[in-house]
Amino acid sequence: MQRIRIRFSRGEELKFISHLDIMRLWQRALHRAGIPLAYTEGFSPHPRISSAAPLAVGVTSQSELIDVFCANWVSPHSFTAAVSQQLPPGIEMLQVHMVAPTMPSLQSQVSYAEYEVELETDKDQPGVKAALASLLSLEQLPWHHQRDTGTRNYDLRALIDDLWLTDWRRGRCTIGMRLRCDNSGSGRPEQVAAALGFNHPTYIRRTKLILKTS
Repeated sequence: MQRIRIRFSRGEELKFISHLDIMRLWQRALHRAGIPLAYTEGFSPHPRISSAAPLAVGVTSQSELIDVFCANWVSPHSFTAAVSQQLPPGIEMLQVHMVAPTMPSLQSQVSYAEYEVELETDKDQPGVKAALASLLSLEQLPWHHQRDTGTRNYDLRALIDDLWLTDWRRGRCTIGMRLRCDNSGSGRPEQVAAALGFNHPTYIRRTKLILKTS
């Protein structure tokens, strides 16, 4: 069995597509490309395709990762040539390489995600930097999030690894965020923006997924 890891971008054309629909899109593209997919065992077998971390609706990315298991060997070059012809506008394969089939699941390897978050602001550049430093200096930041199942209370500060200012123009700034993304919790850029005193971001892009093996 062969395990192929794909790093791909997700652009504006598909940013409002759900994670489940993105996975279905990949499955259809792989089938049309003639890739010999491996299947799970059991009563209802399905293709062995797994993603690193679901991407929220409305967010673009240049760093998404999926693993595809093949029943027969396919060269990364042939795989790229065949599959790229079947992908719609908005998805581009950036890297294709083989990884050991025995490695832990891709999802279990993710530790952090990095984002670029564009925000409207009336703060000057020193004011934005001061807000970032103030949040990072906190030991805890009690937070709550309303879900259909009720209110979830947690420490938002524990989900923030680092924050930095990447760009500032009058009335607008771009903040870099490195947020936890593992089985203990995942930071959400819009919540961090709210904690910093900003309105909802005008644009969010995921720029990197950091794996434990990186």
